Amino acid sequence: MSNTSEKLQKVLARAGLGSRREMEAAIADGRVKVNGKVATLGDRIEMRDRVSVDDRPVTLRGAEEVPRRVIMYNKPEGELCTRKDPEGRRTVFDRLPRLKGERWIAIGRLDINTSGLLLFTTDGELANRLMHPSTQVEREYAVRVMGEVAREQIVAMVEGVMLDDGPARFTDVQEFGGEGINTWFHVVIMEGRNREVRRLWESQGLTVSRLKRVRYGNIFLDKRAKAGEWTELTQDEIDDLAVQAGLAPRKVPELTPDEKNRWSRDKHKRRPVQAMRKPKGHRSR
Repeated sequence: MSNTSEKLQKVLARAGLGSRREMEAAIADGRVKVNGKVATLGDRIEMRDRVSVDDRPVTLRGAEEVPRRVIMYNKPEGELCTRKDPEGRRTVFDRLPRLKGERWIAIGRLDINTSGLLLFTTDGELANRLMHPSTQVEREYAVRVMGEVAREQIVAMVEGVMLDDGPARFTDVQEFGGEGINTWFHVVIMEGRNREVRRLWESQGLTVSRLKRVRYGNIFLDKRAKAGEWTELTQDEIDDLAVQAGLAPRKVPELTPDEKNRWSRDKHKRRPVQAMRKPKGHRSR
């Protein structure tokens, strides 16, 4: 194989079919073929190869051909970070603007009980690099903690504790006050392991009653996106993310008139439900 070859899952992610992890799963399940033969994990391909997923041909693209769009989504509690849920529960993808020939790839995840900032991109390489531990991207959370928090507990979480899946630590903890038995803190972490923020507090015998991500890298959750809403990031914001990921900046393509109309319809059609709907026939008293 020549020097121009690339890992199969990387090329598939770049084609907008999903994240690298999702593509690795598709390869492992035998759903991917290269030049008519079932692919295996570890395969490398070149742009001239014929690739299909579920027997549908895939249009391969070089890195510079991938449109780099990024949107910020303000996730409410109760939504899942998955494309489809067998139980029919709402997912974050239900709210996003529709794309033609591409897919939104989540940059990291939040569990069902965590709200706040989620980033989505069409650029699989950008997503992969921003999520990779080696990139050391800061994630900042607002955390409401129940009970008395001692200085020794804060020091322990900053110095590092051993969790089930290895050592973990906050790089910064700031107290923001509170009422009664609840105190708000802002914490910064450099990884995106499952429930890591909650587990760090739990290691000190403390319970997190609210958790909201407020920053990912240089992107802060702001008033442009209320709960359940999204907004497209600016060229400067996307360029800053690319630099953090070690990628060259690239011009964000302008939306076509058709895309603008579709995105506008999606934005207004998918506004969050503010209250439970009243059953039919119900009259206010």
